[in-house]
Amino acid sequence: MRLAIGSDHAGYDLKAEVIELFDELGVEYKDMGTYVNESVDYPDFAHRVAHAVSTGEYEKGILICGTGIGMSIAANKIKGIRAALCHDVFSARVTRQHNNSNVLTIGARVIGSDLAIEIIKTWLGADFEGGRHARRVNKITAIEEGEYASE
Repeated sequence: MRLAIGSDHAGYDLKAEVIELFDELGVEYKDMGTYVNESVDYPDFAHRVAHAVSTGEYEKGILICGTGIGMSIAANKIKGIRAALCHDVFSARVTRQHNNSNVLTIGARVIGSDLAIEIIKTWLGADFEGGRHARRVNKITAIEEGEYASE
């Protein structure tokens, strides 16, 4: 699995811990910034990671900011992205199983690093279940394409 990871200044320190985890697990990744803990604009990094996932250059992405909210909103503007903000392990597992999320967003100021690591491990280890969930994800794609007709 190839991952893209990015953060703003608020997520910089947690991103460094996540990168250590990737190195320990042998996960192939690209750090798309920020590379400093000085104030930066989160949409820049959300776009970099989400675009890399949407084009297929990377299979999944992880974005970290203060709350995870801004990154989630920005990433979800990119066609083909299903970014999920998770602050608990259950949501991380289910968003992969049911929503086939391809970008995970986390708030470094909301949760501690130990929980963040567990969320990431869970998200990376969960697979999309397909079935009835595929029908629903296809409806999300239809909305994105402007082709959705509600029943």
